[in-house]
Amino acid sequence: MLVSVKVIPKSSRSLIKEESGRLKAYVTAPPDKGKANKALIKLLAGYFKTKKNSIRIIKGEHSQCKTIEITL
Repeated sequence: MLVSVKVIPKSSRSLIKEESGRLKAYVTAPPDKGKANKALIKLLAGYFKTKKNSIRIIKGEHSQCKTIEITL
């Protein structure tokens, strides 16, 4: 399954909101050395109730707008 996510790093809390068919993920980690991406994967794993290693960033690794592949 492919999911489009907009990531907001350095947020005050970690949460996921759904806005107009797209997920918006707020993570507390800074966008430094992949910390925000790791926090995003952990957050999405909890949201979709799956393992972290079944979530992969396909597009937008250095961007706020990402395409995520999730194998359930």
